[in-house]
Amino acid sequence: MKKKIAAIIMMIMITLGLFTTSIYATDANVTTNSVDLKNDATVNLVQIKDRELETLQDYQESYGDNTYGLVAYILNIIRLYSIPFGFVGIAISGIYRYIIGIRKLDVRDKGFGAMIGIITVMVICQVLPLVFAIVVKGWRG
Repeated sequence: MKKKIAAIIMMIMITLGLFTTSIYATDANVTTNSVDLKNDATVNLVQIKDRELETLQDYQESYGDNTYGLVAYILNIIRLYSIPFGFVGIAISGIYRYIIGIRKLDVRDKGFGAMIGIITVMVICQVLPLVFAIVVKGWRG
């Protein structure tokens, strides 16, 4: 149990170490820089929101219905986000199967089952938008 916790903490620390950057502050223009950062952040958020609304409208125009367009947009987002979550899940279940499961066979089987489940869900999330497009556009006309 302690080894599992230590391994998880080490993975988190390594991940944080790889993806963090150092920011050094200076005394000059501290208030104007923070105001500029807030304005830049709000402008970026508004641009992202507008871009996503345009994408949603494109899907609604493409499918000819608001409901079908919204479902296609949501399925596309699920398709995009399932890839990184799937790889993280495969990595974690691989750790259970090949590292922790060397000494404990029940954990090894649990890791294998989790890996099969994650791969199955990942494939379904990748294929579901295609099936939806074929059914809605192909059979509906």
